[in-house]
Amino acid sequence: MPSIWFSEYTLDDIQQFKVDTMVDHIGILFTEIGNDYLKGTMPVDTRTVQTMGILHGGASVVLAETLGSIAANLSVDPAKFACVGLDINANHIRSAKGGIVTGTAKPIHRGGSTQVWSIEIVDENNRLVCISRLTMAVLKLEKENMANPFTRVKNK
Repeated sequence: MPSIWFSEYTLDDIQQFKVDTMVDHIGILFTEIGNDYLKGTMPVDTRTVQTMGILHGGASVVLAETLGSIAANLSVDPAKFACVGLDINANHIRSAKGGIVTGTAKPIHRGGSTQVWSIEIVDENNRLVCISRLTMAVLKLEKENMANPFTRVKNK
């Protein structure tokens, strides 16, 4: 299967986009990039649990939107386009009480004006914790008005 990515990105390239953001604060790590998916992990700890001591649904949504948003932007020319979130939904299937959860973002649709991504989040026993669908707008950049931070990654 051919790669959907605009360039040959490495995990080190991708990690730089989390520095000094909420993604960094809650401990999300990008762990694998395949030809058509991006994976990442998030700890289930004091930063990501709700008052009952289980994974906060909002934290699951942060992981889902992070993976889908990064993946969407990696699949377009960052000098010409930027992808931003339009809509996200999440179904919380099972709770997680500790350890890490792993999310995998895969494209459902990659068009010229929108993209739709499916993100599945599983626990350490590979049990489904959350499934999410993220819709992204693909914006054409106007040089004087917008810049895509993904242009910081060298095109190889």
